[in-house]
Amino acid sequence: MLPLPLLFFALDALSTVLATPVALDVRRPAGTRAGIHLPLYRRMNINPVRKRAAAVAGTIGLGDVLDVTYNVLIQVGEVLVPLVLDSGSSDLWVLSTACATDCFATSVPLYPPTSFQPTGIAVQLQYGDSLTGTRASGPIGKDTAGIAGFSLDSQYFAAISSTNTSVLETGSAGIFGLGFPINSVIWNQLLSAKYPRARSIRSLSSRYLANRIFPDLSFISRHNSNSPRQLSSPDTSPSVSDVLATFGTNGPMISRLISAGALSRPLVTITLQRDTFDIGGNMGVLSIGELPPGVEESNLTWVPLRGYTVEQGGLPAPADSPDEVYPLTWEVMLDDVYFDGEKLPQSDLSPNITLSALIDTGNSLVRGPKDVIQAIVDRLGGTTYPCSDAHSLEFEIGGTRFPVDPRDFGSQAFTNSDGLCIPSLASTDPPGNGFLYSWSIGDPFLKSVMASYYYGNLTYPSHDPPRIGLLSTVPSDAVERLKSVVNYANSSLGGNLPAISEAPPTSTLAPASTNPGGVPQATESGLAPSAQQPSSTAHSRSVSSFSLAFSLVFTYLIIMATHA
Repeated sequence: MLPLPLLFFALDALSTVLATPVALDVRRPAGTRAGIHLPLYRRMNINPVRKRAAAVAGTIGLGDVLDVTYNVLIQVGEVLVPLVLDSGSSDLWVLSTACATDCFATSVPLYPPTSFQPTGIAVQLQYGDSLTGTRASGPIGKDTAGIAGFSLDSQYFAAISSTNTSVLETGSAGIFGLGFPINSVIWNQLLSAKYPRARSIRSLSSRYLANRIFPDLSFISRHNSNSPRQLSSPDTSPSVSDVLATFGTNGPMISRLISAGALSRPLVTITLQRDTFDIGGNMGVLSIGELPPGVEESNLTWVPLRGYTVEQGGLPAPADSPDEVYPLTWEVMLDDVYFDGEKLPQSDLSPNITLSALIDTGNSLVRGPKDVIQAIVDRLGGTTYPCSDAHSLEFEIGGTRFPVDPRDFGSQAFTNSDGLCIPSLASTDPPGNGFLYSWSIGDPFLKSVMASYYYGNLTYPSHDPPRIGLLSTVPSDAVERLKSVVNYANSSLGGNLPAISEAPPTSTLAPASTNPGGVPQATESGLAPSAQQPSSTAHSRSVSSFSLAFSLVFTYLIIMATHA
């Protein structure tokens, strides 16, 4: 067996062309030429034997704390697992059967490492900030992994054996990171392990601001050969070309699918549901490879991502394209932030840093500078406010204001009470010496927009720049809807807004009416509850064109679930 560094060296040598799709063993659903649309699940209860998935009870009220985690079903090895859809990170990890205490006190399936190919490298992944930091640790290895019929051999991920995250409590088995390879801790570990001599000149842990891990790329050579055929030796620093060549082999799953040319377009689009108000309704949708049917690209506000220069700690440019600047994460510039129609002041904590935000599906709150968050609290008159009061928090991005739906701005301060609410806000660490964003905009915002994440050209971003497209889905009568819900609770429910409805939805997923932004929604349709999942294997049936109808996609997923 090859020593580990030589093994990675040999794998990377297979990639000889950087700007064209990498030749990988990728299996895709037969007939797929456009996109695939998958339902998102707010909380899962999966029988690991029958491989059947079902959403828990639909909810009503103002503050179901579980209406903040969104799962997509991923096949890892022989098990189908619900993983948190996370645009704020880049790593794939799943809890394994080697997990220590409390991991088995759940119906969520764990990954059995029977087909796991370990690399001999362990990883500790860190999330959040200095106030909310969590971790997950375990060995890095590879196995077959896939989503919705797309299947990749030799996908690297972490088989987690220890974590203090709350994924199990929210019915998840791990995290599915949608970020770029450069921001992947697993990718970084694999790359640095291949160059042990170069690794000795870098710190043993990544540079970070509090627990907001920033990738350490200092061991990458700025001057080595640009040709991937002339790979650096393990005794030298890797060239930029060596690094780019690993995106298609060691990178995250979506990046590898893009590198292999498996997707018609390099984008994923996400709409999140709001079960706490739309009872048993919108299930949320993940679209891969195209926008949701009926949504025109011109209707979105498209903005570029922030690129990080070498001086800011980013990846250096390759020799044949010296002006390249690479993004690290899904970070966009902000024009301004408004609360109740008034522009909020710039933070005094980072006055010299341009205002920007991370668009993060894995964040259950809207996090911002401590002094600006305090300014909002002061305008509220304290840390609580009457639930019937509709407040407006807006982020101006690309010249367009995107409001947080007033129904998502806060949550109940007390269980089953419609009296007082607390804002869905939190302060976070100021930017500097790492990531430069001062806001991390999570699910309260993302339930109010459709967000399209366009990766562009991963290796030469100037050829096809990465960007984010946003489309507001806040209805014009959102304020009236908020007041209606609170008034109904006050008049008919004794002042209570139950966190969970009396009975769960008893139906299967199917497309339904569009939301106020014209985005097709996956909702409950009234069919049997025994088939609430997409395909659990790489099997697929031929579909002549995904433009036939959005409903055909979900019908296909349901049919495949019954044969899983």
